[in-house]
Amino acid sequence: ELFKKGIKCLSLFFIDEVAKYRKYDENGEPIKGVFQQIFEEEYARLVNEEFHIFDEDYNEYLRRFYPYQTHRGYFSIDKKSGRMVDSKTGRKSHVSEDESDYELILRDKERLMSFDEPTRFIFSHSALREGWDNPNVFQICTLRHSNSTTTKRQEVGRGLRIAVDRNGIRQDKELLGDNVHDINVLTVI
Repeated sequence: ELFKKGIKCLSLFFIDEVAKYRKYDENGEPIKGVFQQIFEEEYARLVNEEFHIFDEDYNEYLRRFYPYQTHRGYFSIDKKSGRMVDSKTGRKSHVSEDESDYELILRDKERLMSFDEPTRFIFSHSALREGWDNPNVFQICTLRHSNSTTTKRQEVGRGLRIAVDRNGIRQDKELLGDNVHDINVLTVI
């Protein structure tokens, strides 16, 4: 439904450990963590076997990209080692897997909202502190435990935005009238 309206749907995963998304081998080379592996396997399975029920234009869109192209990780990086780490409050780390992930996720929303950009799933450990704000997060999945009410509210808040279409037009009450809540729905898992 959103695809037909020119609205790109994003999903945000909050995870408890960076190592579950990305690890490093003994040579310091990045390797896929368990979340990356599971995501790519399930994404490939669903697109190849089960998405025949959707509109053919949407099927074609989903099959245009490899599973590894559809997700990115957004984490703190240790400046000394250059490795992704769980976020800390110290000043010895900066954000993002690399410059391009940082730019895409935090700054280049126009490109992120483009259907030519394959990224639709974002895994994060630290998006709460970085001021990350994107209007097209329709699903938030928390794969970590938190007893903090404030943290839970901040996580949900990352998806409580009015969506924009591919032309940057807000899907608000002025445009959609009483149907505004039919489009702007956040699912928290």
